[in-house]
Amino acid sequence: MNIATEPHIKGKPVDEQSKKRPIKMLRWSIIVGLGLVLIVGAFVGFEAFRAKMIKQFFAGNKPPPVAVNVVEAKSEVIPNLLTAVGDLAAVHQVNVTSDVNGRITNILFTSGSSVKAGTPLVQLFDGPEQGDLANYKAQSTMAELSLDRAKQLAARQFGAQVTVDQAQSQYDQAQAGIAKTQALISQKLVRAPFDGELGVRKVEVGQYLTAGTQIVSLTDLSNLFLNFTVTEKDSGTLKVGQTVRIKVDAFPDRAFEGKITTIEPQISTDTRNIRVQATIANPEKILKPGMFASTTVVLPDKPPVITVPETAVDYTLYGDSVFLIEEKKAEDGKTGLVATRTFVQTGNRIDGRAEILKGLKAGDRVVALGQLKLQSGAAVTISTNPTPPIPAQPPRY
Repeated sequence: MNIATEPHIKGKPVDEQSKKRPIKMLRWSIIVGLGLVLIVGAFVGFEAFRAKMIKQFFAGNKPPPVAVNVVEAKSEVIPNLLTAVGDLAAVHQVNVTSDVNGRITNILFTSGSSVKAGTPLVQLFDGPEQGDLANYKAQSTMAELSLDRAKQLAARQFGAQVTVDQAQSQYDQAQAGIAKTQALISQKLVRAPFDGELGVRKVEVGQYLTAGTQIVSLTDLSNLFLNFTVTEKDSGTLKVGQTVRIKVDAFPDRAFEGKITTIEPQISTDTRNIRVQATIANPEKILKPGMFASTTVVLPDKPPVITVPETAVDYTLYGDSVFLIEEKKAEDGKTGLVATRTFVQTGNRIDGRAEILKGLKAGDRVVALGQLKLQSGAAVTISTNPTPPIPAQPPRY
């Protein structure tokens, strides 16, 4: 049996090739790892360089200081006021009527005119009463003659005293008839009960007027009542004689002044409010009963408080604040002005100024206008332009 052999077989043993393969893989892994490290390092270095350059850019390009209007906080005595709402009512106002029935024969007034007390306004038909008056006057004349004659006879002892008494009684009855008839006649002539302004006429000539029917309104405008209410809490600060100022929609640029004349002695159990009445002089007669009035009661002054213009206060949900102007040194050593947001506690606001209870002291400088373009710590300069006037009342649209 012959065994075939293959001489000349080339190549290396299998075990030697498997030993060289891990060495190549390790080499490539190291090369790839070094490459990744270089890439990551380059990226990190670039980001650090970029951040540094951005920081240097912004450090060298600071925004210019913002020009703002600046005011000083003042220590002053502000008016102590109590506000309320009220309405005006006439001191004297009446609907003129007749006491008796009758037909109108003459209207003696013009609608809207001014009249004095006692001025005749309407004449009702009084013919029967005038006839009765003439009759009683004739009876009075005859009774007076009879009385004189009876007295003369009684003085001479030719007449009895009873005759004198009867004549006196007849004379008195005639005089009583005259007085009664004159009263009836006066009821037929309707007169103005007081000085005032007449309204619109409600009757016509020839109309049969029943007692109580309105003829015309009569209002005294020389003085008016101001009726308003305040809470139980504020009632202790009110006293008779205190000054009251009012404003009405008809004359928004004018203020009218009066005095408290009456304070209701009882507090309403329903609303816990107390009713107050003041008297307002109305010499020009431009205020009318029924007008709505914004009421301000002037109370005794409080101690001085710190105030700033109301526009200097920034009102937000997080609290009230102002921008306080302070001097600070910059990195280059120069001193500049910086606006720092400072939270404050505010009180009342009046005439365009706000009361600062906490957070500022007299002499502190705050930004009056221009807060919207500021951030806390921003550099500012004081504007040379005058601060615009701050209205005490918001504009009406």
